[in-house]
Amino acid sequence: MSTLPEQLVKTEAHRSIFESAVRQLPLPVCAAFGSSDSPQPVSFSNTNRVLSTKDSDAVRQQFPKTVAASGNIVLTSAGTSTIRVQGKRVAVLFSGGPAAGGHNVVCGLKRVLGAGNTLFGVKAGPKGLLKGTLFEITDANVDFILNTGGFDFLGSDRTKIKSDEQFAQVRETCIKHRLDAIVVVGGDDSNTNAAVLAESLYSGVKSDGSGVQVIGVPKTIDGDLQLGDLLSISFGFDTATRIYSEMVGNILQDTSSSLKYWHFVKLMGRSASHVALEVTLQTKPAIAIISEEVSAKKMSLASIIDGIARVVVERSHRGMNYGVLLAPEGLIEFIPEMNAMIAELNDVLAHEAAAFAALADDA
Repeated sequence: MSTLPEQLVKTEAHRSIFESAVRQLPLPVCAAFGSSDSPQPVSFSNTNRVLSTKDSDAVRQQFPKTVAASGNIVLTSAGTSTIRVQGKRVAVLFSGGPAAGGHNVVCGLKRVLGAGNTLFGVKAGPKGLLKGTLFEITDANVDFILNTGGFDFLGSDRTKIKSDEQFAQVRETCIKHRLDAIVVVGGDDSNTNAAVLAESLYSGVKSDGSGVQVIGVPKTIDGDLQLGDLLSISFGFDTATRIYSEMVGNILQDTSSSLKYWHFVKLMGRSASHVALEVTLQTKPAIAIISEEVSAKKMSLASIIDGIARVVVERSHRGMNYGVLLAPEGLIEFIPEMNAMIAELNDVLAHEAAAFAALADDA
């Protein structure tokens, strides 16, 4: 009879029957890339559509090389191509929090690149890119992670690549592994970091003076990476809100059963309330606080509390001494007086950085 540690190792190695079944499902593929059985490379062509926002001039000043090269022109699929590029070396990394679908990005890259190119995985996100901890991704790796959740295959972190020393480290990694491209799977911060990295690696990396392409893949459960009809929502949002809605729905059922509890539920959403709003639409709680509404109406902390108290009292008069309140995690920063206090504290911390550092050293 095997020992407990041996049984645990065996169980972990084989995972669950559910995961085994999930791995047998076809890879979901965007129609532009053909079928899930055999996704093909896609060629792109320019459209007449130019992305223009109120920040266009600032973006052009911050990223002169990449903006000049692309012209901020939207590309469209020109169809799949049976002619595959050969000899390309691409690295992929996860950045920020995990979201369902990340592993399938890796699977799709591997299948489209095919046997004639090399796909590297970067361990532990941007930090791994700085350290050069890359490994070659095999077909067996892809078969094992297909359709599974999490970011555990590569790992992730929130390192910001912004100093000259860090850019130099990335260049060394690119040169050492002879990279042609880096794919960053991440949210708004991560894609901003990818844009900065693309500008830095635009040229002068390879011996012929050319650079390394940097491609950002929008990923976030927060739903705050949207671009109209071009990107209605990022992957991860639907899965997260469905799971949250199931959990909140269970709590709503429990409150109407016990008849005596109020539950205050904090949901993801530091700088946007898309998750809280979607879960509210799916579950219909007694109270939902939306950060953007608080900011737009310049609601004070006192008025928010008064509003909550009124609902609690009104429900109590109806014999309903229970309910559920939903609020996004970043609510506090949208309340005007709290936002002003945070800004003032940040100024104090910035101006008195040396003094605070000395206090920390004394401690």
